[in-house]
Amino acid sequence: MSEAMRESEQPACPRAQENNSKKKKKKRKTRQQKQSQHQQQQQVGVEEGARSSVDPPQPDRTGTGTETGTDPLLRGIFQIGKKSHDVVLTASRITWTPIEPDHPTGQSSVKKPQEDSVELKDVFAVKVKRRRSVGQTSGGTLLGITLFTCRPKGAKLKDHAVHLNNLSADHCEIWFKQLKEILNGFQSRPKSLKVFINPCSHKKEANQIYEDQVAPLFKLADIKTDVTITERKGHALSILKDCRLDEYDGVVCVGGDGSVAEVAHGLLLRAQMDAGRDTDSIFMPVQAALPLGVIPAGSTDAVACSVHGIRHPVTAALHIIMGHRQAVDVCSVSSMGRLLRFCFSVMFGFGSRTLAAAEKLTWIPNTQRREVAFITTLTNLKPEECELSFIPSSGGVVDQSDSESESELSDVGEGGPWQRRRGLFLNISIMSIPCLCSIAPRGLAPFTRLNNSSMALVAVGNASRSEFIKHLKRYSSTNNQFSFSFVETQCVYAVRLRPRSHSGWTDETSEENEESDSKNTPIISSEGTHPWNIDGELLEVPGELLIRVHSRILTLFGADVEEAEERPIKCSCI
Repeated sequence: MSEAMRESEQPACPRAQENNSKKKKKKRKTRQQKQSQHQQQQQVGVEEGARSSVDPPQPDRTGTGTETGTDPLLRGIFQIGKKSHDVVLTASRITWTPIEPDHPTGQSSVKKPQEDSVELKDVFAVKVKRRRSVGQTSGGTLLGITLFTCRPKGAKLKDHAVHLNNLSADHCEIWFKQLKEILNGFQSRPKSLKVFINPCSHKKEANQIYEDQVAPLFKLADIKTDVTITERKGHALSILKDCRLDEYDGVVCVGGDGSVAEVAHGLLLRAQMDAGRDTDSIFMPVQAALPLGVIPAGSTDAVACSVHGIRHPVTAALHIIMGHRQAVDVCSVSSMGRLLRFCFSVMFGFGSRTLAAAEKLTWIPNTQRREVAFITTLTNLKPEECELSFIPSSGGVVDQSDSESESELSDVGEGGPWQRRRGLFLNISIMSIPCLCSIAPRGLAPFTRLNNSSMALVAVGNASRSEFIKHLKRYSSTNNQFSFSFVETQCVYAVRLRPRSHSGWTDETSEENEESDSKNTPIISSEGTHPWNIDGELLEVPGELLIRVHSRILTLFGADVEEAEERPIKCSCI
């Protein structure tokens, strides 16, 4: 019997050793799990102590959070990185301090643990962190919670994640709900947005930019979006005239300056319609109901650069998410008392002729069309003969409320304090914002601001082609582009521009023009209309235009960029 047992045990010997090895591993794993559970129980014990401070909050006897002058709402232990941390949440910030082991002698470490913190105003999302397998869309192993913060990096804004790891579901639920409640208290942050995407902007990358860089951030911040991909020019304008604006907290445009101008005009025009303003007369416009967010996806993106300081879709998206708002001045363009457009910039002369030439070069790709038009117009450079009138502005903030009387508005009419210039001009620009862009890093109008209740008037008189090119080249350098005898700059409240072919023109210079050479012969339209460049869009208008500035009637998502303060323009003609 014993031999039989020994014989049966011999072949089973190696298998028994393998089983013993597995049992040891299983015991070691069980022991580790028990230790982990014990640590979790200790953490839950800390959490239970923290719950008592939630409602009502007790005075902070530990000294944590005294910098903000508020009591802690929650306190618990989380693993951040590879270390356990003592984490304290107050109404305005979350602070964490690493838990250092005691000294072997029983004394605490002499070196004070380094404390780190995040202001809750910089947090835009909080999510439960789970480990999921490939293809798994719900459930998963709880790991903790994650805070998503907005951090400046130079002119850019970046999103950054802070992981607070803890395996206790109850603990994470308490912290998640408290953080959510605090974040929901930021009323300036949008919850619902109407988004317009121009798929034809510049290199046709607008939709890709939105899907890859912007939409994931909106989803992370729990922002609902109603997206419209525009199919034609004027599509966004037609929607804004009729849609329910009270369903949204803001409007977002993904495209170039032309797309932004259309949406901005739509928002302001809708505000006038809702307020019962008569746009067929000189009127005082009311402020747009919703703020506008600009995601740059064009060739120059002057509006986005002026309000963000940089062409960066993520920066623009984070400004929208965080609810950063900046009031801006807007121009109104009228002809014969009838409103044509709300806009940020108007060009007449070289700027408008270049755009008109580009519109005719339909067989050339968009990326090259304006370059060819620029060279063509420069080759055939001729001045425009016109009468330029303007009302100087002090640059102070003007209260343009409904209380202003009609007599005050009449100053912009025939009886106003107009200053007049009549002659030959190569180009005339009127801008209500600095118009920063890659072509002009300091701005096309660096001596104006986003909301100083004035427009920048740059009138370039008649000059040789070489001198005009020198003026243009200086926009991309640090040299003063206005220090030429033929360039005049003014801060103005209103501008009236009357081309020579207008029926009201009194010909006082015909004899002089007949004696001048062909280079100085002004362009006189035989069709009765003149091309105008309004925010990068071509507008054919007969007769004169009246351009007025309206202080802070539009709000953009973003921050004021004071680029010109560090390098003030020293120009004798300002």
